[in-house]
Amino acid sequence: MDDKLLRIGEVAKKVGVSPDTIRHYEKVGVIPAVRRSDRGYRMYPPQSIARVMLVRNGLQFGFSLRQLAGFLKARDSGTAPCRQVRATAEAIVNRVEQRIVELEQARASIRQTLKDWDARLATAGDRAPARLLDALPVRQPISRD
Repeated sequence: MDDKLLRIGEVAKKVGVSPDTIRHYEKVGVIPAVRRSDRGYRMYPPQSIARVMLVRNGLQFGFSLRQLAGFLKARDSGTAPCRQVRATAEAIVNRVEQRIVELEQARASIRQTLKDWDARLATAGDRAPARLLDALPVRQPISRD
């Protein structure tokens, strides 16, 4: 057996994830399936570490595992998915910007609610209930498109 190959626990430890994460990445196709030892252990080439790190960085950036799997399969087959990667990243930043707008609106609403509650508390006195939760404003659910 090639002693340059790594077992799943070694790969997982080097990249700071669990062996289950490595198995999941293999299952969804972001890392290629690997051969097994005579005892049935998955044996990973050293370049698997870089691949898992690439996946982790992609997830942190905002790509989904499905998107990364598509990009990497295309790349592995000799296709350059660069324009698709770029277009997907543009969609990610657009979603982030929309979410920032929604969060800023939520912050303004919460601040206004706190001012309203402060007024209720001031008039309620120390022992009387101010019924703050009953005074929560009715909101439309935030869209998750």
